Amino acid sequence: MDIIYFDNAATSWPKPKETLAAMNYYNDMIGGSPGRSGHRLSIEAGRVVLETREVIAELFGVRDMLRIVFTKNATEALSIAIFGLLKPGDHAITSGMEHNSVMRPLRAMEEQGVEVTVIPCSPAGELDPADVDRSVKANTRAIYITHASNVTGTIMPVAEIGTIAREQGVIFCVDAAQTAGAIPIDVEDMAIDLLAFTGHKSLFGPQGTGGLYVAGGLEKEITPIMMGGTGSRSEFEKQPDFLPDMYESGTLNAIGIAGLGAGVRFIIDEGIDTIRDKEERLTGMLLEGLSAISGVIIYGCRNSKKQTTVVSFNIKDQSPADVALMLDEEFNIMSRPGLQCAPAAHRTIGTLPVGTLRLSPGYFSTGDEVQNTIDAITDIAQQQKGRRNERRS
Repeated sequence: MDIIYFDNAATSWPKPKETLAAMNYYNDMIGGSPGRSGHRLSIEAGRVVLETREVIAELFGVRDMLRIVFTKNATEALSIAIFGLLKPGDHAITSGMEHNSVMRPLRAMEEQGVEVTVIPCSPAGELDPADVDRSVKANTRAIYITHASNVTGTIMPVAEIGTIAREQGVIFCVDAAQTAGAIPIDVEDMAIDLLAFTGHKSLFGPQGTGGLYVAGGLEKEITPIMMGGTGSRSEFEKQPDFLPDMYESGTLNAIGIAGLGAGVRFIIDEGIDTIRDKEERLTGMLLEGLSAISGVIIYGCRNSKKQTTVVSFNIKDQSPADVALMLDEEFNIMSRPGLQCAPAAHRTIGTLPVGTLRLSPGYFSTGDEVQNTIDAITDIAQQQKGRRNERRS
């Protein structure tokens, strides 16, 4: 039996053949260190990095590609946006659906004198922009909001919050780990000042890639959290103060960036609307099928147009970890049980401490795989119902 991989919210798989081809080409034909030497292979490596920066800027509506900073993942990007920006006495706003990549840095800054407001969301994980507006104070420095929850898939009203932030003179940072490449993003239209993204999910790049978009002028306000060699201004022992170098200390993951660039070009060639349409259909099939199974509890808004492909559920009286193990061992279906590194979100939807079982199809998933998964969960739920009936009798 073939594997059904429904853990794309963690890491997309399989990757487009273009991603692997670009990495193999880099390994076989380039191999040099970008920006660290003057020979032809180093120059070619630098070109690969530059072209990837350019294609990412195109995807996100960024006018100046040098405002795309490469990091190893969205977590590092968010740490730059939080640790590098906030100071004691500042006030930061976030939501009750955030990943620990936002919550842990904010809690750490809270211990250093930053005030943090966590805006409650509905049990479906939805955020009211008016609540954000009401939470802004004189010392509010920044708003940090996930674009879509990695637990329920619920898509947040980012454009509306961006407008509020712009009107209030507050910096707006969006965690796009779950949406970059899956949902159209335009930083200008959405009034986004900082956009954190990862490469290994819907951008179809490899692990160890990601980045941060930094709006004009903000580099003067965000201190690098790591300093060192950048390949530029090497005669000075002070960190460069210009983008992207000031946040890109150390040798970049150039082979990974080559793969990331190919993944993003694949998205542009396919059309992000085409990708969204297919994933929306698969999500709708999955939601409809799970809704018909007795004993299954689905979390979130349960609307494929208002969420990503992330679908979280539980089977009554069943541990999500046990169900995930059965799906893996008996049906070859890969899923993600537990808290998904987002205890705040599980507190919101009422699933602490056990969490949920998360299914996340991707662009390369099929309708047949969705149906086979529904059938497998139906089988598991019926087994559990039978055990409950035996206990009663």
